[in-house]
Amino acid sequence: MAARLRKRHQDDVREKIRASQLVNYLQDHALTNSGAENANTRVRAATTLLNKIVADEHKHEHTGADGGPLEIIHRVQ
Repeated sequence: MAARLRKRHQDDVREKIRASQLVNYLQDHALTNSGAENANTRVRAATTLLNKIVADEHKHEHTGADGGPLEIIHRVQ
């Protein structure tokens, strides 16, 4: 059998699958209407998911030089 050339890649894929399964579990729990006894954990699951979504959106913020506004230059040819 040939040696694995990209073992690290396989480990990354497995980790992403596990993370995806956890997100699915949290979604199912947060959206389940299973009574008042689980309301606190459903709120925490929903908050965790929303924090992840908001954090990801902030990573895509673009700024200009020294953190200032972005300068857009339109050149007509």
